[in-house]
Parts: sequence; structure tokens; C-alpha cells
Amino acid sequence: MSAPTTHRGILVGVDGSPSATVAVDWAAREAASRKVPLTLVYVLSPPVMMMWPEVAMPPSYSQWQEEQGREILAEATKVAQAAAKADGGVEVRTEMPTGPSQSVLIELSAEADLVVVGSRGRGALARGLLGSVSSNVVRHAHCPVAVIHDEDPMMDNPSQAPVVVGIDGSPASEVATSIAFDVASRRGVELVAFHAVSDADVIEIPGVDYETLEERAHVILAERLAGWQERYPDVTVRRVVEWGRPANALVKQAENAQLLVVGSHGRGGFTGMLLGSVANSVAQAAKMPVIVARKP
Repeated sequence: MSAPTTHRGILVGVDGSPSATVAVDWAAREAASRKVPLTLVYVLSPPVMMMWPEVAMPPSYSQWQEEQGREILAEATKVAQAAAKADGGVEVRTEMPTGPSQSVLIELSAEADLVVVGSRGRGALARGLLGSVSSNVVRHAHCPVAVIHDEDPMMDNPSQAPVVVGIDGSPASEVATSIAFDVASRRGVELVAFHAVSDADVIEIPGVDYETLEERAHVILAERLAGWQERYPDVTVRRVVEWGRPANALVKQAENAQLLVVGSHGRGGFTGMLLGSVANSVAQAAKMPVIVARKP
């Protein structure tokens, strides 16, 4: 197992589940594209069971867990190397720390460019769709988080599918916009900049009709995209404004996308408590990879 490093590049939590395997495959190709290392992490359970009274686990359990971890990391390394081969390969590093899964991944995220988690797993790493570990990493990581689903969206040409980004007009969406432009540029695909006008906007601004809100939304998109389009002249941008509940509208818009990027928090209708209701709803409902663009 390689020595720890202070720059983990793209960090992936693995547990041997199908969802984690898909996450490793996606993360390896992304790391190769970015030309950064890929760090695979298998988190060992603490030697004491979290119950009252606390019960120490037998030494045989710790040995078995470490052996299982090494096997899972070895298999994940093979998956990563095969996935990144077409993109020139990737440097794969492995770590096997001990502690609560979500706390460990959140701590390690401080030295990563991106954390990648499967939407569901087995054992302690994830329970249920976007279980406690994935959900807490999305909420508390120190860098952007990618949630990868093991359900492949139906696309004719997935490599040519667009990247979709939710833009709301708040500074928080700048991180999401930055990530989305970078990915669209590296993958040579169209970027769809999306803004949803919802009932919340009408409630917050009484006496304002939909047409006025729609005009305001187009102005917001133009202002937020101006500098980025100059920085990435190779990226074709399509602006979309629609009426609807933010999470539902965003997921529907991204049905034929290869990646959906959302900010970690914001203001007003599209955003309103984004990290809570909207970001988690999007991460759970979407079939394509979702990046929640937490500010480093």
C-alpha cells in the first residue's frame, strides 16, 4: 500500500459494492482527464463496537477486516487502471485508515480536489440510496463531491452528452459554474446553463408575474456566464430557463446529460436551502453523475 500523501487528487471511498465499483471507474477516468492522482480509500471499522456498554472486537476480526480491505483495494485498483487506460493511465494510491466512514472521508477531503462516493453501498459505507455516509459527505466535505449511481442513463452517445449546471445568481453557484465549464471543455461537449423559476420566487416577490421573473432569470444567466464564456471560448453554452420545482426541473433537464453540477447552497427559488432539500433530492433522483460543488 502506498504511503500517505498530502495531495490526494480525486478521492474515492470503496467497499466492494457494485455502486463503489462504478464510482471508481468514473473517478479514474476523471482523474486521468485532470492529470491528477486517484486515491482509493477503504475505511476500517474501529476496534470497539459503537454500543453501550462498548465491546472490544477480537483481534481475529481486525485481521479479517484488513485482509478484506486489501483485497477490495486491489480489485478497485484494477478497475481504475483499466478505466483510465484509454486516457493515458492514472496514478493510483491506496489508503486504509480506521474510524467512522463519513468522518474519515470528510477529514481526508481537505486534501483532495474532489471526493467521489457511490450512491449506495454495503455495510458501514452506505445504507440505502444516498445513505448516511454519502449524504453526510455531501453536506460536510471540504471540497466538491461527486455522487455516482450504478444505474446507467439511456443515451445514444454518452460521451457526447452535455454537461448541465444549475445557476441561481448567488456567489455560491460560481463554484458549480467553474467546475461545469472545466468538465465541458475537457470533454468537448455542450454546456447547458439552467435556471428554474419556481413558486418560491413569486411568493418572495409579490406582484411580479412570470414574464418578469423569466426576464430576470435570463439576465442572471447572462451576467453569471459572461466571464466564463470568455475564459472558455471552446465551450458552446445553451441557456435554459423553465418554470418548476427546482429539484424536479433540474433532474428532468439533465435526463440526457452525462453530468449534472449543482452548488452547495444559494438563495431564492432555485436555490433556497440547496444543500438540504434540493441538492440531496437531485443527488438521489438523478441517474447520471452529480457533482455538488462545495467551496474548498
